[in-house]
Amino acid sequence: MASSAHTRPLSDIEIRVKALESLLVEKGLVDQAAVDALIDKYEHKVGPRNGAKVVARAWVDPEYKARLLAHGTEAIEELGFSGMQGEDMVVVENTADVHNVLVCTLCSCYPWPTLGLPPVWYKSAPYRSRVVIEPRGVLKEFGLELPEATEVRVWDSTSEVRYMVLPERPAGTEHLSEDELAALVTRDAMIGVTKVSK
Repeated sequence: MASSAHTRPLSDIEIRVKALESLLVEKGLVDQAAVDALIDKYEHKVGPRNGAKVVARAWVDPEYKARLLAHGTEAIEELGFSGMQGEDMVVVENTADVHNVLVCTLCSCYPWPTLGLPPVWYKSAPYRSRVVIEPRGVLKEFGLELPEATEVRVWDSTSEVRYMVLPERPAGTEHLSEDELAALVTRDAMIGVTKVSK
């Protein structure tokens, strides 16, 4: 899959972004090193790793979990994760009876400080429209088939409120440390299109 991503032609948006970036760098308005540093920050230093730490803490600390579900923004800030695009966070919990999945139907509002860079599919028009209309079908395309008895809730992020899913903790992980648990958590599980597996 990775190799095909490098050989496929760029989309119109990708071409426009590259052209704009090149022009800004050429005119001296943006430093290429600053662009690279920003991308590196969101790909490697923040983002899914931050969210995974939030999830792992909630799995091992019931009091933290209660604060997280009641006041997401403040609880996430306790771990040092905040910033633009993460000011107003609501955390919704997946259980055996309820499965939550996130979308932004209007654009691509996304909690960057906790989930990092949004995946391309999250911003795509087909995902944004279909997950609202047929969430079970979309989840199935991600390899997640839920029992019919499980209620599926779709949460639509806005510029005012962004959501994060607290995935179910996998069975058989009681012996794992908080860091080991965090290593299991994926961005897609915190969006709700997959579950965490051990």
